Amino acid sequence: MIHPSLDTLVTKVDSKYTLVTLAAKRAREIMNGDAQLTQSKSNKPVTIALEEIAQNRIVYERTKTGIK
Repeated sequence: MIHPSLDTLVTKVDSKYTLVTLAAKRAREIMNGDAQLTQSKSNKPVTIALEEIAQNRIVYERTKTGIK
């Protein structure tokens, strides 16, 4: 079973595309040394990013040129 579930994650953003983009961007930040915003059992950056999104620790803003 995937944790957090896709159903939970999709309710946190406006589309699946936004979810993928946001998770990838945050995972890159974690890989580059940014601090984790939540405790995680996993050490994989994408999983950590998805958990942060599910816990509303990540805020995004939709702009004309992409996601900030």
